[in-house]
Amino acid sequence: MSRSTPVVPREGTAPSGRLFSRQGIFRLKPVDSSEEETAGGLRRTMGLWQLVALSLGGLVGAGVFSLAGVVAHEDAGPGVMLSFLIAIIASTAAALCYAEFAGTIPKAGSAYTYSYAALGEVVGWAIGWDLLLEYTAIVAVVAIAVSGYFSYILERIGIDLPAWMLGAPGTGPGHKVDLFAAALCLLLAFVLSRGTKESARFETILVVIKLGIVALVVIAGAFHISAGNYTPFLPFGIGGAVTGAATAFFAVYGYDAMSAAAEESAEAKKVLPKAIVISLAIASVVYLLVCAVLLGMQDYRDITTKSPFSSALTAVGLGGLGIVVAAGAIIGITTSAFANMLAVSRVWFSMSRDGLLPRYFSKNHPTRHVPTRVIWPVGFGSAFIAGFLPIREAADLTNIGILAAFTVVAIAIVVLRRTRPDLPRTFRTPLVPLVPAIGVAFSLWLIASLDPVTWLRFVGWMALGMVVYFLFGYRNSEENKLQSTAENMLQSTPENASDTESEAGLPGRREGGTS
Repeated sequence: MSRSTPVVPREGTAPSGRLFSRQGIFRLKPVDSSEEETAGGLRRTMGLWQLVALSLGGLVGAGVFSLAGVVAHEDAGPGVMLSFLIAIIASTAAALCYAEFAGTIPKAGSAYTYSYAALGEVVGWAIGWDLLLEYTAIVAVVAIAVSGYFSYILERIGIDLPAWMLGAPGTGPGHKVDLFAAALCLLLAFVLSRGTKESARFETILVVIKLGIVALVVIAGAFHISAGNYTPFLPFGIGGAVTGAATAFFAVYGYDAMSAAAEESAEAKKVLPKAIVISLAIASVVYLLVCAVLLGMQDYRDITTKSPFSSALTAVGLGGLGIVVAAGAIIGITTSAFANMLAVSRVWFSMSRDGLLPRYFSKNHPTRHVPTRVIWPVGFGSAFIAGFLPIREAADLTNIGILAAFTVVAIAIVVLRRTRPDLPRTFRTPLVPLVPAIGVAFSLWLIASLDPVTWLRFVGWMALGMVVYFLFGYRNSEENKLQSTAENMLQSTPENASDTESEAGLPGRREGGTS
């Protein structure tokens, strides 16, 4: 080969010295702060209160009607209030970081997009892959909670169904599959595939109904509180409250799911940060009131984990109201599953549009403008988890994923403040780096308290993700293709390198990139 012949690298590869650089796996996704709709993409149809409703759909759901009772009965006793307070503090620190990113990068993908733009492609991929499992598991957990209340209603009206269809293996005698939970996941996939505007309107109505039911429970239950039920306050010690906080954390996020739909919100940079703050404030008050009333009505040892509020109301002589609450819970909890199914479909869509997953999944329905090619696989995946895993295992699997995402987003805020101080920000996280540091510390603390089996599952899923990235994502990412094209042009016409570099749009010269 002549010395004058330019060496053109094979597309999708990088010299070994560059693999771990900004030209390799740490290349950055350009920061796009525009709110323009892309051709054939998602449409901006949701306003502030629809976004708040979507966020509350994820925030106020299974945590109120199911997990509060599970944590109280198994981990914390009346100390469940402390568990939720710890979780809320951690979640608030993370929420403020999400609010800044949402106002800076109003694009689909949530933590995946944020970490890709601030920390690099491999980090973005890891968080995106993490979110695919996490959000799908959330849908399953919520569906299991709905199934528990549905079973409660059937029992109260005297309908006996075969044991094999009433729960996942190991959750009861004769249980083989939670058929109701699996069916709900598929139903939600159908509703979501109808279109964002119609689905968001439906979600808003259900959230209003849900909050009305929660208010009814709190008011009615407040008249039947017995102070003796609060003692001992920490029957499992402070360690039990901390362990419970890791599971309770599942209940106090949902704004991240809403931020994944950033490309479908009108005036996203202005309303997304507001929606995050408003929804978390409402949810925090709701959870603390609910825990206080639930534990005041019934001794934590007597709580029925499948339908804790209905059983507590029955215990104080309000059995009729318990049935109403169970029926409302079926409607209300469903909003949480809806919000998270929407989120996972948008993360998957965004990763496919960036080339890290097959681009087949980035094609929207021609008239409904939603990623139906993603929605249905998510529906079937969540149905499988809901049908065959107990609620506690599914919830812990969810928590380790979201806690990891929160950790990375908090770090990314600090990094982007230093590397891109010039970016326009409609909301700024206060007390940086203190608030992000609190978010990281709490998240790591809660992660450490999770069951080792949860860790093993998470590590296994992430290891599989790294294999997929290096076999497919790295070579096919949009940023890699743009970089390879620009380098080939530079090497083919070295005498015009500077002009070609400018025209080609090397990653180092585009908005959001680094030299």
